[in-house]
Amino acid sequence: MLVAAIMDIVTSNCDDVDMVRLKPTLSGAAAMRDIAAALQVIEEGGMHMDDPPGGTGEQEDDDGGPGLKGIGIKVLGGTSVVGLSTSNGSSMELDNSYKSTPKTLQFKKLNDNSAAVIPGLWDDLHSQHVAVPFATWALANWAMASDVNRSHIQELDRDGHAVMSALVAPERSVKWHASLVARLLLEDQNLHINDYISDWSSTLLKTVYQASKTNDISLTRVALTAFLSSIERSPQARRVVIEKGLDLMRETAKRTIDHNSVQESLAKGLELLCSEDMHLSLEEGQKWSGILLPWVFRENSSDAIRSSAITILSRICEDYGPSSIPISQGWLDIMLSDILKLRKLSLKGSAQPKDKVKTQIDQSNVVSGNQSANQLANAVVNLALNQSGTESINGDLSPLADFLGLEPFIGIYRNLKKDNIPKVNAAESALATLKGIKALTEICSDDLFCQNKIIDYGVVSLLRRFLLNDDYEKLAAIEAYDASRDMETKDKSVNVHGESSVQDAHGSSSVRVPPVAHVRRHAARLLTLLSVHPKVKKLIRDDEAWCHWLEECANGKISGNNDLKTQSYARATLLNIFCDDDNSGDKDARCARYTEMIFLINPDMPHWECRKGRHTSTEKQNPIDVSDDISPNYDNRLESQLGDPSLDVIFVHGLRGGPFKTWRLSECKSSSKSGLVEKIDEEAGKQGTFWPGEWLSADFPHARMFSLKYKTNLTQWSGSSLPLQEVSSMLLEKLLAARIGDRPVVFVTHSMGGLVVKQMLHQASAENRGNLVKNTVGVVFYSCPHFGSKLADMPWRMGYVLRPAPSIGELRSGSTRLVELNDFIRDLHKKGSLDVLSFCETKVTPIVEGYGGWAFRLEIVPIESAYPGFGELVVLESTDHVNSCKPISRADPSYSETLQFLHKLRAAYR
Repeated sequence: MLVAAIMDIVTSNCDDVDMVRLKPTLSGAAAMRDIAAALQVIEEGGMHMDDPPGGTGEQEDDDGGPGLKGIGIKVLGGTSVVGLSTSNGSSMELDNSYKSTPKTLQFKKLNDNSAAVIPGLWDDLHSQHVAVPFATWALANWAMASDVNRSHIQELDRDGHAVMSALVAPERSVKWHASLVARLLLEDQNLHINDYISDWSSTLLKTVYQASKTNDISLTRVALTAFLSSIERSPQARRVVIEKGLDLMRETAKRTIDHNSVQESLAKGLELLCSEDMHLSLEEGQKWSGILLPWVFRENSSDAIRSSAITILSRICEDYGPSSIPISQGWLDIMLSDILKLRKLSLKGSAQPKDKVKTQIDQSNVVSGNQSANQLANAVVNLALNQSGTESINGDLSPLADFLGLEPFIGIYRNLKKDNIPKVNAAESALATLKGIKALTEICSDDLFCQNKIIDYGVVSLLRRFLLNDDYEKLAAIEAYDASRDMETKDKSVNVHGESSVQDAHGSSSVRVPPVAHVRRHAARLLTLLSVHPKVKKLIRDDEAWCHWLEECANGKISGNNDLKTQSYARATLLNIFCDDDNSGDKDARCARYTEMIFLINPDMPHWECRKGRHTSTEKQNPIDVSDDISPNYDNRLESQLGDPSLDVIFVHGLRGGPFKTWRLSECKSSSKSGLVEKIDEEAGKQGTFWPGEWLSADFPHARMFSLKYKTNLTQWSGSSLPLQEVSSMLLEKLLAARIGDRPVVFVTHSMGGLVVKQMLHQASAENRGNLVKNTVGVVFYSCPHFGSKLADMPWRMGYVLRPAPSIGELRSGSTRLVELNDFIRDLHKKGSLDVLSFCETKVTPIVEGYGGWAFRLEIVPIESAYPGFGELVVLESTDHVNSCKPISRADPSYSETLQFLHKLRAAYR
């Protein structure tokens, strides 16, 4: 029972690693002889029984009575149960020779008549020696007690052999306390790190592995914390683990999935191993992906686990480019699938909403998102198996077997016939990624909860991958190379038989170019949407390469990324992230916040630079000087722009229009081609000069220019869209967030876009929202149906066939709402605060084209509806509805009159 009590003390805190934070039991000023004795007991596996030379002298114990000094405990009235003995008191003193040869101490037994020590006391129940466990316990207590003790321990155990002996000991309590000693020594930054640390590291990792195998989580945790300290301090230890220990870490991670603290330590350890100049091999990266992705998406994962997992996944993708596409795609697909589940639950659990159209849009986005997720999952599995090869697939020997065992891939993977794997090329893979990004953006566009979720899931790192790297281009190049090699082989084979190989030569030319520009555009769109979040701001600000890429892209200097939308997204993102007023309580001091619905025309112009960001955030974070590519006269020009009472010119498209295509040049003033009603404005405006950016910016450089985007449909066949009032309310919020209305504003609108603006101004006035109404000085209406459109007045039979969208129903002639809005604008014009310029079409527009060349044509907005009853009216000769806002030259009245109108307004408000 006595020994049981001893062991109880020795192992008292071995079940809770958090106990090490408690105050240690032993002194913080331990004698060197005591530490040396403990180390000797540990190293030699027990106590010596040899009689010390010169007799059996006694010395007083700590209580003043006859006894021993050294390691020991006293129970049962002060009897020394375990301790150290020497021939006389002076022999315990340490000198320099002792420090170099600490094994001169001798031990002897206690007996009833002396105060000697009981060496090698055995536990009758467990047959375990107690001297080594007790010595290790004492060493751990001393190491906890003070940095002086730790220094003595390292000084006496110069080769680390004693600690190593304890680490490999069979007793659990010895391993536990030895791991604690190792951790305490390694965490002490004042102690020098020696070469033996890599040996400690390997042994600790084996202890972690074995303890997790027996579900000994306490031992797993304390050994793992020591292991982390070893690889933090020793590059050599990291190299050894990378070479020999990753499989042990991986198996431990699989076994301890329900223990967050262990998972967190393993994640941190793997992140340390992937830092600096060390890299996981491709095979190891593939094997770990099946663990890393659950770490990212598991509900109970801590922020630290997610952060480490995201960092490691990003590093794998960075290291292996096109070979890592299945991992990056899988990351995106799991993210999309998770968000879809959340959105379904929110739609199912919510009460019946008042806005049925909004619900229909949400449901439509979920259906479309599911289709995109399924397509992406198939692309992931097929590409992964294509890259792995059939030899490694059979028997689930592929490094990606764990990865493909995750949802949503496992069902597809199991159902595939391994001997008939579908081929997938770079173009198909990129298209699946494109659809996944689009679906994710649509679902999260107005849902802050979803946005926060995907930020936590590492979407920013994924977007960086899609924007800054050329994985799909490289994959296509590899495919083209492989195809050409295959053709060379076939040519040689055919030529041997004297046959022509002309037909086969077309094989290499069939390799399709992936839609990478579209992938980057939609990735940039999602990034802009998220760039107002503080977490995202910091991530991008701290990334010098990313800031530089965004600046170059905004200036049109990134090859293959000259798309106007992508450039606008890049500039808007920069403006958002360098806005440093998140904690500002002053609304008037807040920066403008640009969403993915507001496009900046000519984002390379100096007036888009964020001066506040340049002089605060960039100096503080120093990620990049955003003015590197600005001319020396930048500051003067900027001051001139800001000092001038310049205008904000906002372009607002109409039905089936777009922020850029609506305002592109037309070859002629009438639509010669159109399909069914869904194709109105689909063909027009895809090519040609974007006149607000090319002409107006040069001819009228006194204004910032924006173009808005909102979703519209003519019919419900092409999807749901919001009614007029909802569209206007949504755009009003975006404009106010962008601080539009702080300076004079002119709206340039086409068709229903004019009604959207009128509704916005009416709502802003009714709700007293900002200065937008007061500072709106002009509106240009291109074919605006102020009093309704004939398109909405078609017979009910045609309405049944076309199933007009709600926005069309609001355009019926005689609508009281349209009259009310027009009266509101009339009052503003009458007061002299708003000038108006209207354009009217004069030619019918094809609506439905049938077989045999016939077509149903309609004058969509007649002159009596296009003229609001006030302001100036310009009648456009031989111009239909679609092309009324598409001038064919600078001399075209649809351009020249607008330019003159803007100059007049500038002169009036100068």
